[in-house]
Amino acid sequence: MKIKDRLSLYFSLICSGVLLLVMASIYFAFKKSMEADFYSRLKERALIAGNLYLEADEVSLDVLSRIREKLLQKIPGEVYRIYNSRNEGVFVPDSQQYWSSVIINKVREKGYLQYKEGRRQVAGILYHDNQGTFVIMASAVDDGTYKRLSLLIRIMSVTFVAVMLICFYSGRFLSERLLSPIDSLIEKIQLIRASNLHTRLETGTRKDEISILAANFNDLLQRLENSFTQQGTFVANVSHELRTPVTSIIGEVEVALKQKRSEEEYQRILQSVLSDSVRLKEMITAFLELTQIDSDFSRATLQPVRIDELLWELRDYWNNAIASDSLEIIPGNMPEDDSSLAIYSNKQLLYIAFNNVIANAFKFSGGQCVSCFLTVEGGFIMVKISDKGPGIRQEEFLKIFDPFYRSESVVEFAGSGVGLYITNKIISSFKGNLYVEESSASGTTLMICLPYNV
Repeated sequence: MKIKDRLSLYFSLICSGVLLLVMASIYFAFKKSMEADFYSRLKERALIAGNLYLEADEVSLDVLSRIREKLLQKIPGEVYRIYNSRNEGVFVPDSQQYWSSVIINKVREKGYLQYKEGRRQVAGILYHDNQGTFVIMASAVDDGTYKRLSLLIRIMSVTFVAVMLICFYSGRFLSERLLSPIDSLIEKIQLIRASNLHTRLETGTRKDEISILAANFNDLLQRLENSFTQQGTFVANVSHELRTPVTSIIGEVEVALKQKRSEEEYQRILQSVLSDSVRLKEMITAFLELTQIDSDFSRATLQPVRIDELLWELRDYWNNAIASDSLEIIPGNMPEDDSSLAIYSNKQLLYIAFNNVIANAFKFSGGQCVSCFLTVEGGFIMVKISDKGPGIRQEEFLKIFDPFYRSESVVEFAGSGVGLYITNKIISSFKGNLYVEESSASGTTLMICLPYNV
């Protein structure tokens, strides 16, 4: 069932439920009111009967005549009886004792009693006269009220059906009007293919849920477009990078097989093949690292990670790997609250990111000391890593974060060109930034900025 149909149905059910509750309240209130009014009439009839039979000797003939006329206006099914102190019927013949002594005694005890016997309503009063104390009982069937209630039920039934139909179709009309933008979104989404991921949905000027849905879908399209673009670039780069060493190896081997050569030439050819094979191995390793990083992103466990503690772990590793004090950690503006040094992330991924930058710094510095500055400012943890390498040209500041890109100033150094790409990808995933702060012939400083407590 479509949403618009469900909304129409739910709206109709809610309106019908509320209407039923209101109608039921009106019905029972009307019924109780009419019953109370009829009990009052029965009580009045009992008093009239008392005046007529017990006080006839104390009133004038005109008054007695009017009382008789009023009493003679009978209610359908009316029965009234007068009982003396011995619970015997007087004035009105009562051969079968219409009401039992139990009921009569209850009236004597309470002074007034009313109850129902099926559709018949009964009222009894205790009447004091100079001849003694009497119990007067009166009962009748209120046919007029039942006819009115029956008519009321018919009117309510017709009204209920009419209102339910009106609610259903008005709810459907409103749901179609409100959900029409979704139909438009669906039509446009159905036209989106891999070839036109640049298409965007119209968000409109309203800030409702549909507009938010369209905006979030546009963000998804943007991420997909970026992923497709990166994938295309990645495949092109992989093809190019793998083709170069493989072509070189094939060329060297083909040249060597054309004729016999001296031992020195074979060694040179083997050395060239070995060099290309090592480069090919590095490329394959880089590809595996990229695959592993993507896999880690999808199943990474996030928890608070102290950046200062992570840097000290890296310092111990590099000082043991190269030489003592080869990596220098220089604290700057340190906060009093240690929580400002922690970010909500994955420690293993952050370790890889920082280690890639430090490893590049050592490689381009020729094993010289690398400085790492740590400071906290404006809600960010900032880490600057400075090397003593050949530097990077300003026009290459953004290119170095592309996969497989290698600056002309570092082509003599071994590498695959994916380290900074991986690092930038990790830092960005934790809402941080990686960029070149400064670079010259005497070295380069990379800045890593991470918002703490995120």
